[in-house]
Amino acid sequence: MLLELIPTTVRMSAPLALAALGGVYSERAGVVNIGLEGMMLMGAFGYVIGTDAFAYPSVGLLIGIGLGGGLGLLHALASITFRANQIVSGVSINLLAIGVTEFLGRSATSRRVEGLSHWDLPLIGSYSFIVYLTLILVIISQIVLFRTVWGLRLCAAGESAEALDALGLSRSRQQYLGVMISGILASTGGCLLASEAHYFTKGMTAGRGYVALAAVIFGKWNPLGSGAACLLFGFASALELANRWHLPPQLLNSLPYLLTMIVLVGVIGKANPPASLGKQQ
Repeated sequence: MLLELIPTTVRMSAPLALAALGGVYSERAGVVNIGLEGMMLMGAFGYVIGTDAFAYPSVGLLIGIGLGGGLGLLHALASITFRANQIVSGVSINLLAIGVTEFLGRSATSRRVEGLSHWDLPLIGSYSFIVYLTLILVIISQIVLFRTVWGLRLCAAGESAEALDALGLSRSRQQYLGVMISGILASTGGCLLASEAHYFTKGMTAGRGYVALAAVIFGKWNPLGSGAACLLFGFASALELANRWHLPPQLLNSLPYLLTMIVLVGVIGKANPPASLGKQQ
């Protein structure tokens, strides 16, 4: 019975994993990114309106990524250049995305669009190519962040600005890169979500950005750990959809969020964030 939940678990985990991976890049660079939810939502919205307007899912994907990347740039501009409070900036990003998509998305909510192409691999199943890309990105990010010069420099921005100063490097530049990558990855997760649903609805991310942020903490700001945490949350969502045990739907609907709270209570205090996370230097 549990094996039957694997395909659904993978599909539910992939958007979360992309957003969580974005959170890892941003927070490893020292910038708190509460705005993952808004970036995912804007990505989903951009995918639907782009696919509907041009009739090509690939164009919708590019538009969704562009919109999410734009929010990442906005968050970086506010929190790095203008030194705004990073939590407030992230919350503002979420509110902006909700407002824009609700106002402009009224005409898009009733339109059904084509999804991204699926790859059918033997013994694995049929998934969007973005799902396979997600797995590759998680593995590559683990190597890039901790085994390459570029990755170590980005991580240094979240650990010690003095180390970058000693090398004559700009901390702001590393942080901009981290936040921009964060916006691109989170919005790609939103695009995948809309692609699988084939439509856009108001607030369709339903808190997944916050769950992804919890996965970042649970995974100890590590790509592989965060990806594994997303599998756990995806499994909880798969149980909600399957409901083989005929449990109360209210309980199943809240299961992913209850699991998020339990994970945070169990991990908080044990996971050490980057030393300069959220600090203006």
